[in-house]
Amino acid sequence: MAWLVLGVAGLLEIGWAIGLKLSEGFTRPLPTVVTIVSMIASVACLGIAARTIPIGTAYAVWAGIGIVGTAAVGIVFLGEAANLPRILAMALIVIGVVGLKLAGDVTR
Repeated sequence: MAWLVLGVAGLLEIGWAIGLKLSEGFTRPLPTVVTIVSMIASVACLGIAARTIPIGTAYAVWAGIGIVGTAAVGIVFLGEAANLPRILAMALIVIGVVGLKLAGDVTR
């Protein structure tokens, strides 16, 4: 269950990062409210997941989902660059997060 909550936290992080862009510097009320609510909910879910998942692993997974997910949304929906270095960097982040998850499972 903690991993599911952590996944939701990561998705909410993507939501607030994109909301930050759409709020145009907090000048648009609805995207601003959605961004702030997503921020609070994301951190709350991270805190809940960290009750049972080691904090280093939980934070890395949360951040990794947010980083890669936000970059992917930017590429697919916002017309941001999808060049090879960017894709490789995203892949390295995924590899690192999976590595931390697997290393955490080995030590338990």
